[in-house]
Amino acid sequence: MHLKLINPSNQKVLCELPLDQGKTLEKKIAGAHGAYEHWRPLSLEDRARRVEQGLKYFREHAEEIARDITLQMGKPLTQARGEVKTFFHRAEYMLSIAKETLAPEILPAKPSFHFRIEHTPLGVVYNIAPWNYPLLTAVNVVIPALLAGNTVLLKHSPLTPLVGRHFENAFGKVNPPNLVTSLIMTNAQASRLINDPRINYIAFTGSVATGTKVYRQAARRLLDVGLELGGKDPAYVAQDADLDFTVENIVDGACYNAGQSCCAVERVYVHRTLYHDFLDRAKSLLKQYRLGDPLEERTTLGPLARREALPFLEGQVKEAVRRDARLLLGGKRLKGTRGNFFPPTLLADVPNDAKMMQEESFGPLVPVTPVADDEEALARMNDSRYGLTASIWTNDRERAERFARDLEVGTVFQNRCDYLDPALPWTGARDSGIGSTLSRYGFYHLTRRKGIHLRVGERKE
Repeated sequence: MHLKLINPSNQKVLCELPLDQGKTLEKKIAGAHGAYEHWRPLSLEDRARRVEQGLKYFREHAEEIARDITLQMGKPLTQARGEVKTFFHRAEYMLSIAKETLAPEILPAKPSFHFRIEHTPLGVVYNIAPWNYPLLTAVNVVIPALLAGNTVLLKHSPLTPLVGRHFENAFGKVNPPNLVTSLIMTNAQASRLINDPRINYIAFTGSVATGTKVYRQAARRLLDVGLELGGKDPAYVAQDADLDFTVENIVDGACYNAGQSCCAVERVYVHRTLYHDFLDRAKSLLKQYRLGDPLEERTTLGPLARREALPFLEGQVKEAVRRDARLLLGGKRLKGTRGNFFPPTLLADVPNDAKMMQEESFGPLVPVTPVADDEEALARMNDSRYGLTASIWTNDRERAERFARDLEVGTVFQNRCDYLDPALPWTGARDSGIGSTLSRYGFYHLTRRKGIHLRVGERKE
């Protein structure tokens, strides 16, 4: 059996890759488990040095990797290069904090006793990664997992398996081998692997529906998991916002990577005093996007990665219009092309209970609705089953702090959106998932606390 890769910009077959099954799959699992036994006793300094060796591969093959990302999922090449650059930023940050974060915590001394807390590795980490940011969603787990003493089985999306192979080429051939192993499997095979007793942790990024199934399976083994399940991220444009700056950033936050980001702006609430100006400026900016071959330097909006996303987005637009939303731009797939192209789409007066405002779109949609004040904005932003990020566009720090306190999300931005800083934990509330990646908390989720309780003084008889 083989996996066929399709170029989303022209529907041509890129290549066919054999699926891992039978003895081949067993060899990979056993290899990762065996590598762990050699990897975990090494000092953190040794691990860090060998992880840095693996990163050299990514530096030497940066352009090839960026091109592979573009060919597989349609991200414009300029953005794919940006993903490679961000990959290094995250990897290097996690390397920089590893020594301090993973060091044993020495507790205050007690007469005749020594107490400390160690951060011990878990074993084999099963990382199930998505296609939208194939480098970044994987590096969030792979680098801290390796530094902490784990090995990784990386099952990448069927849309982007070549990225998984790059991770294996980089980290699977250092000493010991098989630190990172790329798996190419069907969804059914991937699900069954959760039951393998050699798997010690699951890191999953994807849909709520699949994440829930993963969680249930893992629970049968009392296996810990990290779930990053997407979002429906709101933006609020307050009355004092710098409108030019705000519109430019919100439009980019909604349309970058064709809107295929878990933290893309997917709902926009604008104070009624700025509402019409916001729509006019947003429409002007959206008209400037250039759809086309993502390998061309001038292209700013590539195809959607999945063919089935086209009717899905059209359905969301039609449902919103039936609910009296006004379609100002776009709304239908691009005609006359074999690629999965969907133009930037702007809608006004979208009801808050419309599907476009409640269910993840994952496309270049900008649904906008007016609000009377901060209270209405806050209520509408919290009216969601998701809780990944939210952005507040205001020059008033006190207002931003109020929203930061009352919004039920993992990250709150002021005058920024659609961004991950590796110093902060990437985490969500509600249906956006559980657990954290990045920051020191990303290490804590990939280790187990071990309490060391030593009686070091003489015992009294």
